Amino acid sequence: MLPPFVLKNGETFAMLDARGEIHPDTHTDSGVFHRGTRHVSRLEWRLWGRAGAVLSSTERGELGLQVSHLSNDDETVHLERSTVLTPTACLQQLTFTSFAQTSLQVPITLHFDADFRDIFEVRGYQRPERGRTVRTCTPEGLEAVYRGLDNSDRCTLVRLSGPVQEVDEACLQLSLQLEPRRPRRLCLVLDFHPDGNRQPPTPEAAFDAALEAAVDRFREASRLAASVTSDNPAFNCWIARSTSDVHLLSSQLDHGLYPYAGVPWFSCPFGRDGLITARQLLLFEPRLARGVLGFLAEHQARHADPASDAEPGKVLHEARLGEMAALGEVPFAHYFGSVDATPLFLILAGDYLMRSGDQAFIRELRGALDGAMAWIRAAESSATDGFLRYQRTAQGGLRNQGWKDSDDAIHHADGRLAEGSIALCEVQAYSYGARRAMAHIQRLFGHDAEAERLLQEARQLQRHFHGAFWCERIGSYALALDGQGEACEVRASNAGHCLWTGLASKTAASAIARQLMAPSSFNGWGIRTLDEGEARYNPMSYHNGSVWPHDNALIALGLARYGHTPEAMRVLMGLFDTAQAMPLQRLPELFCGFPRQSDEGPTHYPVACSPQAWASGSLFGLLEAITGMGIGHNPDSGRAEVLFRNPVLPERINLLEIHGLRLGEEEIDLQLHRGELDTGVLVKRRTSGVDVVIHK
Repeated sequence: MLPPFVLKNGETFAMLDARGEIHPDTHTDSGVFHRGTRHVSRLEWRLWGRAGAVLSSTERGELGLQVSHLSNDDETVHLERSTVLTPTACLQQLTFTSFAQTSLQVPITLHFDADFRDIFEVRGYQRPERGRTVRTCTPEGLEAVYRGLDNSDRCTLVRLSGPVQEVDEACLQLSLQLEPRRPRRLCLVLDFHPDGNRQPPTPEAAFDAALEAAVDRFREASRLAASVTSDNPAFNCWIARSTSDVHLLSSQLDHGLYPYAGVPWFSCPFGRDGLITARQLLLFEPRLARGVLGFLAEHQARHADPASDAEPGKVLHEARLGEMAALGEVPFAHYFGSVDATPLFLILAGDYLMRSGDQAFIRELRGALDGAMAWIRAAESSATDGFLRYQRTAQGGLRNQGWKDSDDAIHHADGRLAEGSIALCEVQAYSYGARRAMAHIQRLFGHDAEAERLLQEARQLQRHFHGAFWCERIGSYALALDGQGEACEVRASNAGHCLWTGLASKTAASAIARQLMAPSSFNGWGIRTLDEGEARYNPMSYHNGSVWPHDNALIALGLARYGHTPEAMRVLMGLFDTAQAMPLQRLPELFCGFPRQSDEGPTHYPVACSPQAWASGSLFGLLEAITGMGIGHNPDSGRAEVLFRNPVLPERINLLEIHGLRLGEEEIDLQLHRGELDTGVLVKRRTSGVDVVIHK
């Protein structure tokens, strides 16, 4: 299992154990990482040469802080350790309090290492050669500098506030005198960008400034987003954790906030992940959508490059900063091996415009939007059947380029892997949704002929898709069509995404709902990626039988769209129970698909990212599904509208309140309350330019 505690700020993240430490022998994936490289691979404190006992440990998500309480062996010394990050440093404050009857002289040792391994090396990639590290002792601590094969220097400077007595390349030793019940403070700074041209602040001042900045960052994020609370304390814990995790993972880039995909493996901009996370949070935090759209528009492919799977108009899959990416040892510095990010980009743009009314921003994106639509059309026209397909060109790139991108994820009923160019069912649904989104944008800007062309293409795609993908034998759409046009007649969760965008026929939607909610697919916690009756089903696999929260949230939105709200509610409650059973009430990237058993929690997937942005965002997509909530602007009156279509609340929740919901210059507070027959909506506060419309 990965270490349980995570901090992140910008391009820096830390994975710590319950002590607030890094033990490579116990957790080989732990450390403090900066710009794709591990800058701290060991961090261990010893009092009298011993580790001491953990009394408690927690991650204060609302503060961006990890706090541990420890004691020495005879429980006379209490140690409170707090850890916080800045974009370029990791800082710790250690407060020692003695409860002995006399003064104590406490010998303290800090064991430290910086292996400067690329994130892909930590993940298991083998490199034939590496750069060289030089370590230098200083009066306050020590400095480690790694000269990479890319000729870039990566540095970690260790500074302590206490009187350091001995220093070598692996440890620092000092001694503190503790008087009874008089706390002593010691601060540590691990600086990854030291400025040799100025006097740095003291470690105490640096920690205080870092903590203040972290608190301000999370408070500002909470102030600008709408808040959601209920009358169920456990549900509120899930809301709070999901909200703080999205804030934790979001980095301020040139165009605004961007939710990085997940820690540890994907702490960087991912196109698909960012787009889906932003869509899940769109009702409550539209700033994410603006930041994601702006960043991806700037980094859209401008020319063809087979080495990165780039084609003009295609939207980015991921962008990496580490040494291996810089050298081309992995193709992911700017990689475009994603078939679905481009249509998802258009879907988010259309939904953001509907949500925000921000025509000026969408007008700025017109070139990127037109380029994305042109790429979709060109890719479809190059396929003999007219479907949007993918096939890897980059050496070392992804074999599969939908969201299920593991090598064995796309296969036939007999277990054979699908070969050639692949047309995924959900990608056709995204292409359909992209055309409808672009039609709305084009019509708003007065391009009625182009809008009608897009809608006609969407209708043609819908007819063509059903005939090619529907499989009567499995009662669902095929997972994919392979390069020979043969259908992968496999019951998989992908078909549920066809409900999300409205591509599925009503009859097909009902059949897919029955199939996905059957015990062979819905394991009691959530919908599996693959039905247990399929040849490649394995509940411990990455994509062939596990449960992914974001997958479930998109399916729930689709179920609700076709009137299957009770089924969407089952998905919500299954994931609510999952969150309650997980450490810190945090939904991970995925968990194993074993059937739910009484008195047992869900089975962990050992190397799942946690937190993961679209897993954290899933709760908000699920709330949108069961409440039927939407936001738009009345074209006749010009007034903002909050829309509800057949809202319902779970039996365990009687009240759900939404505070500070912003609609441009307007703002509203709402309360949903569950009655015996239906769920009502109460307007608690609003400005003059917003209306509430309820459809039953």
